[in-house]
Amino acid sequence: MNKFAGDGGFGATAAQFLLNLFIAFLWMLLLDEDQFRATTFIAGFIVGIFIVFFMHRFFGTQFYLRKLFAIVKLVLIFIRELVKSSISVIAQILSPTLKIRPGIFRYDTVLESDAEVTMLSLLLTLTPGSVVMEVTEDGQGLYIHAMDLDTSKEALLAQLNNFEQAIMEVTR
Repeated sequence: MNKFAGDGGFGATAAQFLLNLFIAFLWMLLLDEDQFRATTFIAGFIVGIFIVFFMHRFFGTQFYLRKLFAIVKLVLIFIRELVKSSISVIAQILSPTLKIRPGIFRYDTVLESDAEVTMLSLLLTLTPGSVVMEVTEDGQGLYIHAMDLDTSKEALLAQLNNFEQAIMEVTR
């Protein structure tokens, strides 16, 4: 097994990034400029991205920028869901009559590790209108309190599915 590959996770990604930084510094040294120039470093980093991309199969994992893009995608999905749920909660607050039916339901997740389930629970709890109350012993079920079961349960299930897909892209 490749010593950088490890379990195919963070170690290989970090090794690819460090190799990319090394290539960028090597690029600066080979150009032999009198002083540090950020543009030279950036150009070397871009060259390093291409070199690491063509070499990533030797690390035994996927290209490290895919994880970065997956993390950015997860953050953007969270921001989108945060805005959508905030608008929903604000609409409920500003309505003249309160027509909500709060309730608790169980959601069975496809996520496997404790870290993935914890991330899903935190992302869901941070969005207004819902909170994860408990995780089952086996870690596969979440008990979720929703502000309005009638109108928001379908949206909440779609939100959970979006979070799960994005979390799996980041962690696997």
